Amino acid sequence: MTEEQKGERIAKWLARVGVASRRDVERMIEAGRIRLNNAPVTHPATFVQTGDIVQVDGKVVGEPERTRVWRYHKPDGLMTTHRDPQNRPTVFESLPEGMPRVVSVGRLDINSEGLLLLTNDGALARRLELPSNAWVRRYRVRVFGVVDEKRLAALANGSEFEGVRYGPIEAGLDSKKGDNAWLTVSLHEGKNREIRRVMMGLNLHVSRLIRTSYGPFQLGTLKKRELEEIPAKTLREQIPGLAPPPRPHRAAPAPHEKAAPEETED
Repeated sequence: MTEEQKGERIAKWLARVGVASRRDVERMIEAGRIRLNNAPVTHPATFVQTGDIVQVDGKVVGEPERTRVWRYHKPDGLMTTHRDPQNRPTVFESLPEGMPRVVSVGRLDINSEGLLLLTNDGALARRLELPSNAWVRRYRVRVFGVVDEKRLAALANGSEFEGVRYGPIEAGLDSKKGDNAWLTVSLHEGKNREIRRVMMGLNLHVSRLIRTSYGPFQLGTLKKRELEEIPAKTLREQIPGLAPPPRPHRAAPAPHEKAAPEETED
């Protein structure tokens, strides 16, 4: 029997639904939180076939829909998580009613703002986060301090701050007034608070950080808290190998929340 005849691995299936990443699904399986056709799932290699019913924490999980992606203008003051232990407001609480269950592509920390991509396809979200896809993430950054343009240019060779090595960053000075300056910063990965930490290494304090683009997708004229779906045709053009709509499964849709992971800038 081929793998296609067997169905789809449950970890991948749940990631496509948007319940959690494959790694998190494996942890959920270990914790006994997932059932297939009313039997506990004990291994992430378990296959889901047409007509199977999947439950997470006792709730039936719906079939994966066609892949959808939205542009969202995140304001500062919102956490990029479904559930915050400190009960701070979150991006997902601010979304309009009727939105399907979505996950973010990368993150913006609570004090950062700008473009945040949202999708109903957890596997796609993880794929688009990987540095290997070579998508550039671009930011407008306001800093306080004395800007040394030679040191900014040197970031293109990579840098290190407090024992953490960072990859190449393209940074340029746009304007300055007194001790405040605006920079354009571009990078291909997003370690935890990377831009803020790299700027600290240059004796610069970031007072505002706005993501203006993520790969081919732009913030454009979106207003704060505004949400806009990216047309399916555009997704197919911009994301090579985008998976076609999956085979239907018999299940009623139901959302599932996961605990907040550590925040990163993207």
